[in-house]
Amino acid sequence: MLYICIPSRNEAPTVGVLLWRIRKVFREFSREYEILVYDDASTDETTSVLEPYHKVLPLTVIRGEAQVGFARAVDALFRVVAQRTRYPRRDAVVLMQADFTDQPEHLPELIKRFEGGADVVVAETAVVPSAPAPVRKLAAWARRAARLWPVRAHLTVNGVGDPFGTFRIFRITVVRDLVRAAGDAGVTDGSVRVANLELLRRAVGLARRVESVVVEPRYDIRPRATRVQVWPDLKAILRAGWAARKRRAVAAA
Repeated sequence: MLYICIPSRNEAPTVGVLLWRIRKVFREFSREYEILVYDDASTDETTSVLEPYHKVLPLTVIRGEAQVGFARAVDALFRVVAQRTRYPRRDAVVLMQADFTDQPEHLPELIKRFEGGADVVVAETAVVPSAPAPVRKLAAWARRAARLWPVRAHLTVNGVGDPFGTFRIFRITVVRDLVRAAGDAGVTDGSVRVANLELLRRAVGLARRVESVVVEPRYDIRPRATRVQVWPDLKAILRAGWAARKRRAVAAA
């Protein structure tokens, strides 16, 4: 079973069409799947957009009454799946965004890597000329930040060129270990990119094998402007690196 987990807030123009595209992929690439959407207290029409898809898709919508943010939405999805799965060695979580940046058409290649034995499969997002300027600028500055000696070890993942993206597959044995290790805390924390980095770093430590695939995102079909904020997002990444360095120094002492 593949559990497609989608954190979403105010994505009414895209989330329904995304579900339909996922359905189309799995009609041609037959696998057993379920879709779980965490609706993070959306204030637009996301709830009503999702409603009719219950009739045609294996869909669960978790509705948050108060906004909790990306990291907590991912945590909630992972905990639901960790309890729901019957075959944790065979099943997987597919984590993806709701805004068309992550393309369902790339799922077959990622799933093949998982079925080939990888416990974690990372979709590395290529920086394409069509990407919005804030996306390109943040990618460039994040790469530079990751090369800074004091925080380099905490902002990189061996074998992965882009550790900040959302589009990943996790074997559910890894997900269960993440949930167990987190206890009452979340499986990850921080803003979107920091949360993705932290989640990947924790998962890699629990995985036997990690693979990455370079994929090309689409920005031209997304109806809203990017939510990337270059300097606040970059500062959050650097703060996360320094905080991790400090924690490691304290632990060593």
